[in-house]
Amino acid sequence: MPVGFVGHGAPTLAIDPGKGGDLARWSKNLAQPRAILAISAHWEDAPASAGTTRVQDLMYDFYGFPDELYQIAYPSPGAPELVRRIGALMGEEIRQEDRALDHGVWVPLLHMAPRADVPVLQLSLPSREGPEALFELGRKLAPLRDEGVFILGSGNVVHNLRRLSWDDPQGVSPPAWAAEFDQWVQEVIDRGAYDALVDYRHKSPGLRVAHPTEEHFQPLLVAAGAASVKRDPVSYPVEGFEYGSISRRCVQFG
Repeated sequence: MPVGFVGHGAPTLAIDPGKGGDLARWSKNLAQPRAILAISAHWEDAPASAGTTRVQDLMYDFYGFPDELYQIAYPSPGAPELVRRIGALMGEEIRQEDRALDHGVWVPLLHMAPRADVPVLQLSLPSREGPEALFELGRKLAPLRDEGVFILGSGNVVHNLRRLSWDDPQGVSPPAWAAEFDQWVQEVIDRGAYDALVDYRHKSPGLRVAHPTEEHFQPLLVAAGAASVKRDPVSYPVEGFEYGSISRRCVQFG
C-alpha cells in the first residue's frame, strides 16, 4: 500500500461535493486496503495510543457548523488485530482508549472510503515526543504497508486559523507566506530530504505564521517516516488552498 497525507481542512469538507470529489478521485486510484491506520491532528497523546476498535458514534469535535454535520454517521468496522500488530512492531503494549473517530479521520474518509466497509483504527499523535520521534514512529509502522494497511496522516501543510480569509473560500489568492511554506514542503519531499522535513523548526520559512501550533503539520512526519523506508515516488493528488491560506495539499508516497 502507499502512504498518504490528507489536508482535511474545515469540517464542511464532509458536505462539500467539489472538495470531497477531489478526495474521491484520489482514492479511486488506490488499491483496496485491508485496514486504514489514521493519525489525526486532533488527537494528541503520548505515548501513541489506539482509539476505538468497535463501531460507535463519531466525535463531532467542532461547533458552530451546519446541523447536518452532526447527523453524519460513518460506521466503519474496528480493527482490534491491528492494535496487537502495532504493539509488536513498536515492541510495547499499546494503550487503548474507547475514543471515537474525530473529524480529522471521518471527514476525509467519507469521501475516500464512502462505503465505510474498511476497518479503521486511529492512533494518537504523540506530538510532545518531538519531530524525530514522530518520524521514527512512521518508520516502525512501515511494515504494515506490506500487510495491506493504508497509513494516513491527516492535518494541513499550512494551518493558521487566525489568518483565514472568509472572502476567499476557494483559496484563489493565497498570501505569500502560505504559498512559500507550502512550496517548501513540496520541494523537500520531492528531493527526499526527510532530514530537512524533520528539522522544519529550523529549516522551513515562516513556521510560526504557517503554524502557530504544529499539530496539523506533524501527521505529515509520521507519514513521511513510513514512506522513507522504501523511498517511493511521490505525487500530490490534491493541491491548492481554501479560505485564503489553509493548504489543501495531499501527498501520496508510493
